[in-house]
Amino acid sequence: MRITDIELLEAMIGAAREAGRVVQEIYEGGFTVRAKQDASPVTDADHASETLILKRLTEHAPGVPIVAEERVAAGGAPEVGEEFFLVDPLDGTKEFVARRGEFTVNIALVRGSTPVLGVVFAPASRSLYAADVLSQRAFRMAQDPLASEPSERQPIRVRPVPDAGLTAVASRSHSTPETDRYLGRYAIAERVSIGSSLKFCLIAEGRADLYPRLGPTMEWDTAAGHAVLAAAGGRVVNAEGAPLRYGKPQFRNGWFVASGGLVPIPVAS
Repeated sequence: MRITDIELLEAMIGAAREAGRVVQEIYEGGFTVRAKQDASPVTDADHASETLILKRLTEHAPGVPIVAEERVAAGGAPEVGEEFFLVDPLDGTKEFVARRGEFTVNIALVRGSTPVLGVVFAPASRSLYAADVLSQRAFRMAQDPLASEPSERQPIRVRPVPDAGLTAVASRSHSTPETDRYLGRYAIAERVSIGSSLKFCLIAEGRADLYPRLGPTMEWDTAAGHAVLAAAGGRVVNAEGAPLRYGKPQFRNGWFVASGGLVPIPVAS
């Protein structure tokens, strides 16, 4: 019998919590940093988290392809169709290595080129976000990664456009001149720099309004956060203003803009 989306989201939350515990234990206990072929860093935590998540997803949804960052880096990109998982076992590895705490575990289910389920767990800040886009249900848990029981779930929603000006979030490690020029088209009251997929989540819970990413990303970087934001009433659009889609060649994203209560200006306009 096929697992329901409600059951699958619970399984994804469980996998993210388990992976978050492992990541946090390695973070606190010491780790080895190596360089991948593209010179980006990878740690013991990336591999341990991914191994656990792959095992759990395979148990609960056998036959659904899993596109996971470290597996792809090792040459293991699967063929995908209508439905597949996207996994970033440790988004924000640079933040992890620098011990800034702004790293996340990300699991998303894509169906019909759109993320429909997503989980983002930031173990260092004890914040877990999860979403079912089709039911428009998004929530946050103040989750201790070492706790044996899940914490209470609090619904989240994007906020209306504030009269006093927008709060923009931008990548701590990858901001670009194009980003600065694009933000100049808005009345920005505050700009927050933060790593990993937490940028989507800040918008989803009404603490920020706009996140332009005018630089390269991979689909596993964005899918889980995209799902959380979409379920909370926000949107993620490409440079032309159309919805950002998934399952693209080599799983590469173009430029995109994520927003809460406002319809963003297309980058290409």
